[in-house]
Amino acid sequence: MDIPARSQFLQRYFQTTTHLELRESQCLQLWEEMLTRRKEMTEQVGRPVSLKTVLMDVLSSVGLIRVPVLLEYEEFKKLQLSAVTDPLTGLYNRRLFSESFEKELNRARRYGLPLSIVILDLHRFKEVNDRYGHPRGDEVLRAAASTLQKALRTSDSAFRIGGDEFALLLPQTDAVQAMALSRRVETVFADTLQPLQLAISVTMDHGVGTYPQDGEQADQLVRVADERLYRLKQANHTKSRATAERTASVPPPPPTPTPPPPPESSTIPFATGRAPERSAAGIDAATFVTPHSIVSQSPPSSDAPFVYAIQRKAERVSMTGTNAYAVLGESGPRRARVLDLGFGGVALELEKPEELPANVVAVLHVPILPPVRVYLRPVWSRQTADGTLRLGCQFVS
Repeated sequence: MDIPARSQFLQRYFQTTTHLELRESQCLQLWEEMLTRRKEMTEQVGRPVSLKTVLMDVLSSVGLIRVPVLLEYEEFKKLQLSAVTDPLTGLYNRRLFSESFEKELNRARRYGLPLSIVILDLHRFKEVNDRYGHPRGDEVLRAAASTLQKALRTSDSAFRIGGDEFALLLPQTDAVQAMALSRRVETVFADTLQPLQLAISVTMDHGVGTYPQDGEQADQLVRVADERLYRLKQANHTKSRATAERTASVPPPPPTPTPPPPPESSTIPFATGRAPERSAAGIDAATFVTPHSIVSQSPPSSDAPFVYAIQRKAERVSMTGTNAYAVLGESGPRRARVLDLGFGGVALELEKPEELPANVVAVLHVPILPPVRVYLRPVWSRQTADGTLRLGCQFVS
């Protein structure tokens, strides 16, 4: 190899291995020093010495590298991950949150897509540390992190940005979808905390900011999300104090006997067109008892709201304005529009009245989840003035 080609090759070699920008003449000189130094070191140790070792020795001796460090690639990747990860929860840290937020915001601007940020914190977390100690508080933080990891899609990211503060980045997610996800996170977090058996009710409050309607810069979106989080916390605190005062001043009501459930049948008739009959116990004969609600199958009036005798585990999230739908059945599938979705069930709308079996398999297609296969049990129905059939279904295992 002639001198010009050799110098160009060595320049690229040094740039690739050390990321140093060196002149061609300097590279030729360093190479000659490396060959001489390798011969000396081999004679000293009595075995061949690697070029990497000689390279580090020569570069440090001429002052191009002050503190040479040899590191395996796998160890280097572990160090990189450790630099952006919170050691207690395993979530990404605030440093990576700032970098990722700017990248996702630039992508949202480029392609005209929505981007939502959710700021969360734990209400009454300090009381847990004061009463049970910091080890139990760490368990609560890990439970929060586990909840976030389970609830998110692969495109979403969760971060711990403070002591009991967390953040979510939700690409291609509008405000309605972000609120639905936040409420679902709150419900799942409450279930995750149950094994800890805390006497203090720790909840996860949230605030949402969405690009572009709430702002076009990262600091604007964070400020909007923080303000909404603060307002929600204030409302929850006021409601908690009012509930505690009422509980202290009003004696508990006498227990109400639970009516027996109606006998099961293989099919459920829909849209009878008449008011439900009254049983001897004073309960609608067409009333169904579910783990989440008690509702009437055929309400006397379409304007009368349904009365839930048992508190729902989580409020329903409206799917109005989305393309959410469900495919019912496996043989000759039918398509129904998803009206709203909750932790325990779903409300559907069919184009025409028809009878469904007591249990029906369905595949739900909603914006905040991948397509999911579920089993549904219809518990109420109502025919609208447009001739469509609306029905509420409970999730069953």
